[in-house]
Amino acid sequence: MHFLHTFNLTSYLDSLFSYALALILGALIGAERQYRQRTAGLRTNALVALGASAFVDLAQKLGGNVEAVRVISYTVSGIGFLGAGVIMKEGMNVRGLNTAATLWCSAAVGSCAGTDMAAEAATLAIFVVVGNTLLRPVVNAINRIPLASGGLEATYSALITADPSDAPALRDLLVDHLELMRYPVAETEILERSDETVEIKATLVSTAAVDADLDAIVAHLGKAHSVQHATWEVQTQD
Repeated sequence: MHFLHTFNLTSYLDSLFSYALALILGALIGAERQYRQRTAGLRTNALVALGASAFVDLAQKLGGNVEAVRVISYTVSGIGFLGAGVIMKEGMNVRGLNTAATLWCSAAVGSCAGTDMAAEAATLAIFVVVGNTLLRPVVNAINRIPLASGGLEATYSALITADPSDAPALRDLLVDHLELMRYPVAETEILERSDETVEIKATLVSTAAVDADLDAIVAHLGKAHSVQHATWEVQTQD
């Protein structure tokens, strides 16, 4: 019963607070990822934060701040391998980088909680959520700014997120709406995002597109049909 000799109530409560804080803040970050139907959602981010907190807290109690710093450095590199698992390459596109970065930030939140820096952990978690939500419209707005240079070729794509069972019908519906507005479609793809959602991507034939037309198409699809999310994007090549 060595436990009875080593157990310290104050130390235990301190660890309990660190674990609970890391779990709650990690879940807060993960809730936004879960809402976006990303591969690393609520549970993954919560467990990453909790695990980082536990390792750092244990190292600090056994070896002090020096060992805690050492474990934090290992955590930073270790989460990199976990983040690599959510990064997917599809042709010339790479997806999952933002989710991997979010996991990295969740580990940082957990590390702060494990070292009893509660205010810093909460502040960092808020910043991560703000970065993933409030900056999203800014990114979309920047991507849609028309380029003045005529030497760049622009490729427009319309994307909708839906249930896998509805994918074939919605793909045809998306193509019909685009061609009705005289935007011929070069190719369509159905990309699996999770067990419950797929992303349908229709790439237009290289041509100039009017933002208002594409806005109207995705807005109509998002409201009038069973589509979870609809948007469009433009990519350029030199």
